[in-house]
Amino acid sequence: MMTGHHPLIRMLDRGALIFLAVLAVIAVLVPFLNLAFPPSSALHVPTYLVALFGKYLCYALLALSIDLIWGYCGILSLGHGAFFALGGYAMGMYLMRQIGTRGVYAHPELPDFMVFLNWPELPVFWYGFQHFPYALLMILFVPGALAFVFGWFAFRSRVTGVYLSIITQALTYALMLGFFRNNFGFGGNNGLTDFKDILGFNVQAQGTRAALFFISCVAVALGFLICRALVTSKFGKVLVAVRDAEPRTRFLGYRAESYKLFVFTLSACMAGVAGALYVPQVGIINPSEFSPANSIEAVIWVAVGGRGTLIGAVLGAVLVNYGKTTFTSGMLAPYWLFVLGGLFIVVTLLLPRGIVGTWQHWRSQQKAKADEASSAPPAAAAVRPAE
Repeated sequence: MMTGHHPLIRMLDRGALIFLAVLAVIAVLVPFLNLAFPPSSALHVPTYLVALFGKYLCYALLALSIDLIWGYCGILSLGHGAFFALGGYAMGMYLMRQIGTRGVYAHPELPDFMVFLNWPELPVFWYGFQHFPYALLMILFVPGALAFVFGWFAFRSRVTGVYLSIITQALTYALMLGFFRNNFGFGGNNGLTDFKDILGFNVQAQGTRAALFFISCVAVALGFLICRALVTSKFGKVLVAVRDAEPRTRFLGYRAESYKLFVFTLSACMAGVAGALYVPQVGIINPSEFSPANSIEAVIWVAVGGRGTLIGAVLGAVLVNYGKTTFTSGMLAPYWLFVLGGLFIVVTLLLPRGIVGTWQHWRSQQKAKADEASSAPPAAAAVRPAE
């Protein structure tokens, strides 16, 4: 018989089950409405909205990766966009290798930008990307390897707080400058685009868009389950201890740098997967994805939704980006940055726990009051006077 202390119960509480159920409904319903009904039907979901919502889901997975390290381990990374972009470039390189002779210059091996720049042959680091399994490996390996090497030096040197945040920001800025160069071998300022196929399917086709949306939903669900499994385990309790009192955790015998290194590397791999799913749905990857502003914006998503809640990170990513889509069109476009900055200030001052964090805090207070009322002793019965 399972009790309230069973690991499965801890990992999948009512809130987590509701979240996964809603995500499953969205994963099935949106592609169904897009494919089963004609554009003239009121129930039809346009293909451009499927791609747009798929992009939001990729951002949600990125936000989950940030919440895992920031909300539960206290690592504020202002450069997580670098891992997102590296995963995107790995997928972009696979998609570019699939173009073949259908490119502008019809070269059987070299991408168009290499032909234009007079590259004599394909660089060694492009080898293997014509195979999808190899590309999948690189999507995980490249961001994970960079995070491992970076974390090894940073955490072993006990770099923490604002200094670590600045270093992560410098890392993504350095990568952005490198990828902007034409001789770097990744398309320079224009990046990688003009994709044709993925696994033999046209990336622009309606069915492919729907499939990518479904896969993005599955990726968010898997990322959420992995994060929940970690944070509800004994490992997660150590992460919270490192976040709240790292010196004391070290004094108790835990190697805090090992825990931080593992979770930072895992988070980078999750961000890489998010970037890989983002590229075929958006149709381009360029060095602007390395911009430090993008990484800072991702941190705002987590803060708005609720740091240390996981569900809040997903909600914050979707809400803020939906607002960005709304406010960056028409007359409101020049004021979007002011809106974003104002939203961050309001959340910081009035909702420091974020949307979901504030709701959870209110629920816990109500439950505590109810428990206190139910456990209060009954009023003392009137004492009958002696006869």
